[in-house]
Amino acid sequence: MPAIQAEVTVAANSTNSNIISGSAFEYSRGRQLLSLGVTAAATGTFCTIQSGADVILEESATFIKTQFPIVPDEMFYNDIMEMFDRLRIQIRNTTGGGIVARAMALLTPLQ
Repeated sequence: MPAIQAEVTVAANSTNSNIISGSAFEYSRGRQLLSLGVTAAATGTFCTIQSGADVILEESATFIKTQFPIVPDEMFYNDIMEMFDRLRIQIRNTTGGGIVARAMALLTPLQ
């Protein structure tokens, strides 16, 4: 099963428009089930998740944790991705310091 695991530091008062940009799995190669978890090391971070035309999470506070999400307990966001859908995970930091954000996406091919 393909997986994406990303860890980035988002600078103070800035936005990373896609923390998985450049991943081999950023664009879907076929129909697949997406199961996704996102965490941030401190409060003050907000996340938006899109899969193709689907808005999975409108900007919301990010789950606070200093580790990657636990599978399957913290994989809160799910969607069916179609061929060529782009997965976009945007993180916005509203604080005065850099914050580490982490995402884990599991991609299960569907027939």
